[in-house]
Amino acid sequence: MLTSKQRSHLKKLASEIPDIIFIGKDGVTPQVVVQTRDAIIARELIKGKVQNNSLANVDDVARELAASTKSDIVCTIGNKFILYKKNLLKTKIEVPSKNKKVIKKVKKKRTMGTPIKFEN
Repeated sequence: MLTSKQRSHLKKLASEIPDIIFIGKDGVTPQVVVQTRDAIIARELIKGKVQNNSLANVDDVARELAASTKSDIVCTIGNKFILYKKNLLKTKIEVPSKNKKVIKKVKKKRTMGTPIKFEN
């Protein structure tokens, strides 16, 4: 599951890469699943397109490919989709971590304490 910050980062990276997976009139076939799995292992982030002659819905195609490759759907826009799966052996893309929390410095209030008495 990706956070919105991670999705935004991956969308930015995906805008520069070309479409790799093309879904035609046959829809999602076993060959397309194998091609997607190989591409996601090699690149971690892939972009696909559902052709105009396909009867399949982009959301359904992205959901089916994500389930069969065990990847995350970054987004679907128009007839394009973006999938991401981290390669544990060779990580190429660094995404912002989920556990990063902003730590605020707390400014201590200065209080007037009791004066120090010295004895003679």
